[in-house]
Amino acid sequence: MAQDNFKPHVVWLILDGKTEDALEALAKHYDVSVPKLTVGLPKGHQKAFGCYTNKNQTISVLNSDVFQNPFVILHEFYHHLRSKAVDKMHRGTEGNADKFALDFIKEYQIFTIRAAHNLP
Repeated sequence: MAQDNFKPHVVWLILDGKTEDALEALAKHYDVSVPKLTVGLPKGHQKAFGCYTNKNQTISVLNSDVFQNPFVILHEFYHHLRSKAVDKMHRGTEGNADKFALDFIKEYQIFTIRAAHNLP
């Protein structure tokens, strides 16, 4: 897959319900382990759509509908990615996780607009 298509492809996989495939592609791309994915949030996170638990390397989501939400999945993957970083001082703020997710979504939107209009 061309580098230009990586981010749109990951978003498409999530939207298509192939979230595990998306996480495998992300893990391979960033050279980290594949996080586990579960439905049901840990205690204390009941108001969130998703959360990442470093202890067991798991992305937990509120319900099965969230499996197809690229923002939540990518946001939580960012926390997984930062937990593997060498510089543990900067584990990744919520704002940076949001930016990471939004960048993927923006690339997907650009890709789909170009494809719809047959643009290069």
